[in-house]
Amino acid sequence: MNAIITGATKGMGRAIAGKLAASRYDLFLCARNQAELEEFWEELLAAFPDVSVFIKATDVGDQAQLSAFTEFVLSHTGHIDVLINNAGLFIPATVLSEGADVLQQQLAVNVSAPHFLCRTFGNLMKDRRSGHIINICSIAALNPVVTAGSYSVTKFALLGLTRVLREELMAYGVKVTAILPGSTLTGSWTGTTLPPDRFVDANDIADAVMTCLAASKGGNIDEIIIRPTQGNI
Repeated sequence: MNAIITGATKGMGRAIAGKLAASRYDLFLCARNQAELEEFWEELLAAFPDVSVFIKATDVGDQAQLSAFTEFVLSHTGHIDVLINNAGLFIPATVLSEGADVLQQQLAVNVSAPHFLCRTFGNLMKDRRSGHIINICSIAALNPVVTAGSYSVTKFALLGLTRVLREELMAYGVKVTAILPGSTLTGSWTGTTLPPDRFVDANDIADAVMTCLAASKGGNIDEIIIRPTQGNI
């Protein structure tokens, strides 16, 4: 079994990669920082020597780099069992106050990249009549955040993409899931003075991924919402 994870070196992506490696998935990982990728690669191989890990530095918001990553994956395998679109871009601003390119920047990472990868690997899954796509959305897709207006718009779009793909691929036995985290303790919250138990832990998201993958062949977990016990921040 093998899996793609975007945005794999930090936060939720890192936690998911660790859980999948522990379950003996071979991994194709991308993130923007080559040094961080190499460090994580070494860590994974030391902990899980029987697992193959392939890495490529990629800014998923750049179509040329994203296409190169796709070609890199396909040069090593003819199929993907699990695609996890985790990479995301968060730029806090209200719609009326944000810069002219803020929406486009976030659309490229949060919507266009998952759309491209879902089309590419979703078609391979369709042909094999097997596979699972998991898109890491956000609670902002259900409850818009005014101080992150365009981010909310892009997460609405990603949830819409996930729901459409679910309907399109169900006839072929391909599973599609949206995971919608609330405030999760990742690098986005660096410097916060709030205690860790005020947040969802990144491992909670990784555990949710593993729960989805463990479902029977006849069961698809369509959507999972995970929020802090005390509500979103």
